[in-house]
Amino acid sequence: MDFSCELADGIVLRPVRMADAAPLAVAFQANRSHLAPWEPVRADDFYTVEGQRKVLRRRRAEVDSGTALSMVLSGEEGILGLLTLSSIVRGAFQNAHLGYWISHAVQGKGLMTAAVAAAVGIAKDGLGLHRLEGATLVHNVASQRVLEKNGFEAYGTASAYLQIAGQWQDHRMYQRIL
Repeated sequence: MDFSCELADGIVLRPVRMADAAPLAVAFQANRSHLAPWEPVRADDFYTVEGQRKVLRRRRAEVDSGTALSMVLSGEEGILGLLTLSSIVRGAFQNAHLGYWISHAVQGKGLMTAAVAAAVGIAKDGLGLHRLEGATLVHNVASQRVLEKNGFEAYGTASAYLQIAGQWQDHRMYQRIL
């Protein structure tokens, strides 16, 4: 099934592919300081083409096992963001975790809001999921707005949920029933 869709003029949300290693390395290098407060501390090799090839091989295995779907926001300027449905659980749960980031160059233009809307449709209609969940740092208002604009509801705070920027940090938890 093709999960690609146009988000805006010339900007497409599409499944990640191995050929994205170099453009992803460029995107992560360009956004390294922008993303640092919101992501785990990464080793320097993560920002290289070979580092991205390793990540993409892992992502490919997750797609093949049905436990994840990673997608890029791609345009003429290269890769502008990444959106992942991960930790997909079937059976009685039918749930996935939603994670994403957007390039500082296009932040605030509604692209991630549109990408999350597309991902909700993919999760429901393409993957047959019942629920999506997301977690944001408690002070990440921009990410919370993206989720809220897409019908996600906050349902609590998880203390010391993820190690972000080198520290265990609290996260606001969101869900959307599909």
